[in-house]
Amino acid sequence: MTIKLIAIGKTDRKEVSNLFDEYFNRLKHYARTELTIIPDLKNRKAFDVEQQKKAEGLLILKKLNPNDIVVLLDENGREMSSEQLAKYLQKKMNSGMKQLVFVIGGPYGFSQEIYKRANESISLSKMTFSHQMVRIFFAEQLFRAFTIIRGESYHHK
Repeated sequence: MTIKLIAIGKTDRKEVSNLFDEYFNRLKHYARTELTIIPDLKNRKAFDVEQQKKAEGLLILKKLNPNDIVVLLDENGREMSSEQLAKYLQKKMNSGMKQLVFVIGGPYGFSQEIYKRANESISLSKMTFSHQMVRIFFAEQLFRAFTIIRGESYHHK
C-alpha cells in the first residue's frame, strides 16, 4: 500500500520544512510514501474564501485516482489516539488497498466537492493548527503509528 499525502501550499519556514522532512523520510522505512504539494493559488487575494476553497479543491481532485481511499485531515473529523491510528493503518494495509491518500487543505479548509469525494476524515485535535504545522504533527503520528505496529520502542505506553 502506498501512503500519499497531498497538501496545499509550500512551507515557507525552513525549520518547519526540515522537521516535516525528517518524519516523512522516516516513514519510507515502513511504507511506500508519496508527497504532493499543490502550489498556493496565484493572485489568491483576488478570491473570496469559497472561491479559494473551490479552486484548491479542483487542484486536489486532479491528483486523485478513482480507486484512492481519501482521508481528509479536518477539524470536524474523527479523533483517534496514536494506538487507534496504528490499528486503522493496519486494517487498511490488511485490506489490500493500493493507495491511501491523506489530504491537508489550505488555510480555509476544503470545498464541498472535496468533502463529497472523501471517504472519511480525521481530526488531529479539537484545537486549530496552521496547515503548515499539521504536516509535522501528522507525519510524526504516521511514523509513531508504524512503530506501534512493529512493536518498536518509539512509542511509550
